[in-house]
Formats: sequence, C-alpha cells, structure tokens
Amino acid sequence: MTTFVYSAKMPDGEVKKGEIQAVSLAQATAALRRQQVLPTSITQKKAGFSLGDIKLPSLGGKVKTKEIVIFSRQFATMIDAGLPLVQCLDILSSQQANPEFKKTLLDVKGSVEGGATFADSLKKHPKVFDDLYVNLIAAGEVGGILDTILNRLSGFLEKSEKLKGKIKSAMTYPVAVILIACLVVSGLLIWVVPIFQDMFSSFGKALPVPTQLVVSMSNGLKHYWYLILGSIGGTIFALNRTYKTEKGRRVMDAIFLKLPVLGDLIRKTAVARFTRTLGTMISSGVPILEALEIVSKTAGNVIIEEAVIKARTSLSQGKTLAEPLIETKVFPGMVTQMIAVGESTGALDAMLSKIADFYEDEVDEAVDALTSLIEPMLMAFLGIVVGGLVIALYLPIFSLAGAASG
Repeated sequence: MTTFVYSAKMPDGEVKKGEIQAVSLAQATAALRRQQVLPTSITQKKAGFSLGDIKLPSLGGKVKTKEIVIFSRQFATMIDAGLPLVQCLDILSSQQANPEFKKTLLDVKGSVEGGATFADSLKKHPKVFDDLYVNLIAAGEVGGILDTILNRLSGFLEKSEKLKGKIKSAMTYPVAVILIACLVVSGLLIWVVPIFQDMFSSFGKALPVPTQLVVSMSNGLKHYWYLILGSIGGTIFALNRTYKTEKGRRVMDAIFLKLPVLGDLIRKTAVARFTRTLGTMISSGVPILEALEIVSKTAGNVIIEEAVIKARTSLSQGKTLAEPLIETKVFPGMVTQMIAVGESTGALDAMLSKIADFYEDEVDEAVDALTSLIEPMLMAFLGIVVGGLVIALYLPIFSLAGAASG
C-alpha cells in the first residue's frame, strides 16, 4: 500500500489536509469521494531513506504473452461464474508471481474502483496491454460479452505466440551454427595457423596462394581484431539506425519480401497475422475501420502496413476492402478473392478465420521446408570453410613431400 497526502474540501466547505493509504492514486481518490470529501490535490508521500528503498533487479520485469493468456482465460472463467470485475482483479493480482504484472493488475483494479471502465484502465498500461487487447475488451464491455471476448483473446494470443515461436526456432538454429563456425575458424586462425607459419618459414620456399591467403587472414585477425569487431558492430548499428528511419525501413522491408524462400515465409506470416487479427476484431464487434487501423500497426512490415492503410482509406470512401488489396499486389490472389467473397456474402469474419487457418498451416510447412533446406546448406558451408582451411595449411607440406620424393 502507498501513502498519499491530500488536501480536500469537506461538505461544510472546510479545507482539510491528511493522509490516506491506497494501492493507487485512483483508489485513493475514490476512497475520499466515498467519504463525501472532495479532494483538491493528492500526492504520494515522500518517505525518508531506508533499506527498503534499495531495489534489486527483478527477474520478472517484463510481462510475457503466456502470462496474459493465462490471465485472460482465468478472468473469462470468473466473469462467466458471475464474480464482480473488481473481485476478479483482486484474486488474479494476488496470485501473480511476476511483480510487474501484479503491480499492473493492482493499478487496473484501483482505476476500475475509481469509476473508470475496464478498457480505459487497461489502456494506461500500453506496454502490457496493446491497442488490440484494449479495443476488444471495450467491445466486450459494450456488448456485455466480456467473458466471450476474453476467451477469444486467449485463443488469438496463443496462436500468435505459436506463430512467433515457429519463426524464432527456424532462425535460431542457423544463427547459432554460423556463430559457432565463426568462433571455431577464428580460433584456428589465431592459435593454430601461427604454429604452421613458423614451420613454413623454415622451408625457405614461397607459399602456395591458398596458404598465403590463410596466413594473411591470421595476421590480420591477430593484429587488427579490434577494427574487424568495430566494423561488424558499426555495420549492425548503421543497419539498425537505417531501419528506424521511415525511408530506410520501407527499402529494407521491400527487400525482405523479395528474398528467396525467406521472403515467401515473411509474406505468409504477415497474411496469417493480418487475417487472424482482423477476423478476431470484426467477430468481436469492433468497427471495421477502427480494426483496420489497429491491424496495420501489427503488420510487422511497412509495405503490408501501407497496403492495409490504403484498404482502410478505400473502405472509408465507400469502396470494397478487396479492391485496394488486389491493386497493391502484396497479398496473394487467393486471399483477395476469398475476402471479396466474404464481403459479398456478409461473412467476412468467418472467411478471414479460414484464410488465417490455411496460412498458419502454410507457415508451419514453410518453416519445416526452410529448416530442412538450411541444415544441409550449413553442413556444406562448414565443410567447405573448415576443409578449405585445413587443405590450405597442408598444401606446403604436400609440395615439400612431392619435391623430396622427386
């Protein structure tokens, strides 16, 4: 509990100052109003220094999607059982192991007690509850189907997290192998090649070109390692900075979509995310223009984001959703045709869900295909690099042995 210092007007007009304990500022305000006291100012009390002020780094500083999924499912069950909203928040906050999430839920509870809606209370914590979550909750509150919306959100988040996990697992393996390969090759160049170099110097003969290249690489790495690391770090930093600019991100996202194999995977992932998110929002009662605005921000690729914004503009002018999506040529023909059929039959949300199911399966297959393609390519890459290094080192010895036998 936090102590707040307040100044307030009493019913008889007298100004009163005092202290009150509450979880949040909103809860303190609500408690004073219940006492028929009109607060004119409330501030958190500043305490003197104590050992309790020393805060150690928390292991649970970030709220994970899995925690939000569990929270949403439990919340839906409690609401369906008829428990009041504040009581649900009180129970769920008390059983949270993550201190950051617990603090967020207590603040939401205090805000709801202060008279704010559940959606508005969640909106104060954008790092935990994004626009999609907040807007769906708002639709659930208005329609009186909060438990249904929470269950839909849980399902949506679970599928979204599964999709992310698939992509991450596909990317982690090659990155790890390449990193290990770089470390192994660097170790050979720094510690093994100099031993051979000392031996080669006693031969008194010019080294073969491949061997000379490896020796030069070894000397360069030993004497200029800081420049190499600095160049790699500078390149990563420059690409990161470029991607954060509007023009740079647009160029790089366009390149990503045109990459062989990987570009197709990015496109399929974006289509699955777009259709799943839009379908969930429309079926939950969120107005389609508002839903498209939110969906565009979750696209993950600026080219696809621009296509969705263009579709929203077209829709606001009384046109169809499918027409501008066809014109952008970003979405596959099957997707735009199914959206057109969904619009004409009035079952757009159901059609979007079917597209999402299909493309999530497509992503699974694409990830499996990419993984099976990457494994032999990486093995071949490692074999060529390490094998080439070993052969280059032994070439002078083979030459010397050939000369001796001749």
